[in-house]
Amino acid sequence: MPRPNLLFLFTDQHRADCLGIAGHPIVRTPHLDSIGEQGIVFENAYCTQPVCTPSRSTIMTGRYPHNTGCMRNQAPLACDIPTIAELLPDGQWKCGYFGKWHLGNEVIGQHGFEKTWVSTEDGYRNVPLNYTRDEWRQRHSSYYHFLKEQGLEEDSVADDGFKWFSRGLACHLPRELGKPAFLAGEVSQFIRRNRDRPFVAYVNFLEPHGPFHGPFDKMYAPDEMSFGPNFLIRGDESRPLRSRMLAEGWAQAYYDSEPETFFRETMARYLGNVSVVDYAVGDILRTLNDCGLDDNTIVVYTSDHGEQMGAHYLFGKGVQYEESARVPLLMRVPGIGPRPRRITEPVSQVDLVPTLIQLLGAEVPEGLDGYSMVPLLSGDGPLVEENVFLEWQTNTVFGPAMGVENSRWTTEEHEQIADDVARTIITPEGWKLTLRERDHNDLYNLREDPYELENLYARSNVAIEAEELTAKIEAWRQRTGDPSPDEIRAYDEELCS
Repeated sequence: MPRPNLLFLFTDQHRADCLGIAGHPIVRTPHLDSIGEQGIVFENAYCTQPVCTPSRSTIMTGRYPHNTGCMRNQAPLACDIPTIAELLPDGQWKCGYFGKWHLGNEVIGQHGFEKTWVSTEDGYRNVPLNYTRDEWRQRHSSYYHFLKEQGLEEDSVADDGFKWFSRGLACHLPRELGKPAFLAGEVSQFIRRNRDRPFVAYVNFLEPHGPFHGPFDKMYAPDEMSFGPNFLIRGDESRPLRSRMLAEGWAQAYYDSEPETFFRETMARYLGNVSVVDYAVGDILRTLNDCGLDDNTIVVYTSDHGEQMGAHYLFGKGVQYEESARVPLLMRVPGIGPRPRRITEPVSQVDLVPTLIQLLGAEVPEGLDGYSMVPLLSGDGPLVEENVFLEWQTNTVFGPAMGVENSRWTTEEHEQIADDVARTIITPEGWKLTLRERDHNDLYNLREDPYELENLYARSNVAIEAEELTAKIEAWRQRTGDPSPDEIRAYDEELCS
C-alpha cells in the first residue's frame, strides 16, 4: 500500500455552526458535509488563539502561539520553527501550499513548501512585520498574475508605484475569477501532476472572511437568518471590559443605528461565501475521485477561528467566546475507525500536526505541544490531554474598537486592556474558565449555558471548580513553557521595534 496523501483544506473566519452537517438550518455545503458524512465530525473543536496569525502558526506547527513566536497578527513564523512539511521525512511527500499564508513573507515559498507555492494576497506588503526582505515586497502573488492574464486592471496602487488587486475588487468578480475557484484549479492541477506519488497539499481560502461579498451574495435572504439568544446582547459589568470596549467600537463604526439589519444582511452574504468555498472544495474532491485517490487520501477541513456576527454585540473575532474560538473540524481518514462518526470531546488544533504525521505513517517528532489523536480516532484510547487551552496576548487588537475617540472609556483603560494577557481552559465536563491579568475573569458552564450569558466566576457555589481549573491552567503553562505576561510584553515590544 503506498503512503497516503494529505489534502488539508481550511478557511478564514468560518464559524463552527455554519455548516449543513453542523445543523445549520439553511446553509448549503454538500461537499464539505460529505467529508464528515464519510468520516469524522468533531463537534467541539477549538483554535488556540482566536485570530489569524497565531492560530495558523499552531495549525502548521503543532505548537501553541507562545512557542511559535506568532503571538500577534502579522508576526512572521521564524525559520527555526518547523511546519508539518519540514517535520515529515525529506523527499517522501511532494508538498504544496495554496492560498493565504499570513505567517510572514506572504508571496515567498517557504517552510518546506518552496517548490509549490501558490499565493493569493498582495495587501500585506504594507504591513511592517510581514516581509523580512525589502526586495520581496516588490513581488506579486500568483493570483495577481492570473488576473492580469485575464486582462484585468489593478485598482490599488502604493506610494512607491506598486499595483495590486484589492480584496474589494476580487470579491466582486464572477465566481470563475474569484480566489476560491482559482485555488481549486491550481490544487487540482497539483493533484493530477502527483497522482502517482504521495503528496501533501495545504489549501487556505480567505473566504468567508471579509469583505463579506462574493458571487453568491443573493443566495440567502437576510430575513431567513437566525441567531442565538446572545445575539446583540451587551451584557453587564461582569463581562470583560475589553469585550465591552470592542463591542462599542465596532458598533460605532458599523451597526449601532440598525444592528439587526446590518447583521442579517452581512450574515446572508457570509453564508454565500461559505457556499462559494464549498463549490471550490467540490471541484477539488472531484479531482481526487477522478484520479482514483479517494481511498488513499486523508482529507481535513477546518478554519483558523470563528466569527461573532452579532453574538454578544460583537463583530469579527479576537475574543474567547465560543463563536470566535470554536471551529469546524471534519476529517476523512481511509481505513480508520467506524465511519461516519461524531466526536463530542473538546479537541484542540494543536493536536492536528502530530495526528496527521502519525496517520501519514511517519514518526511524530519530540518537541511538539500537541499530542496525536489517533487513539481517539481509531477507538483504541482517549485523548492524552483531555482539556483544551486557548490564549490571548498583548496588543492583538482590532479596528476602531481600541481608539478613544467618541468613547466613554479613558485612554488609561484602553491602554490597560490592550496590554492584557488571557488564558482559557475548556474541559470535557463543559467548564470554561478564562483568567485575565488585568480584566475580569469569567467562568461558564457550557452544558447549561452554551451561549455564555451568565458569568459564574464570582459565585461562591463554584469556587472549588474555579480553583481546580486555575490549577490546571497553571500546570499547562508549566508544561508548555508559557512565558509570564511581562515576558510576552517584552517580546511584543522587541518584535515591533
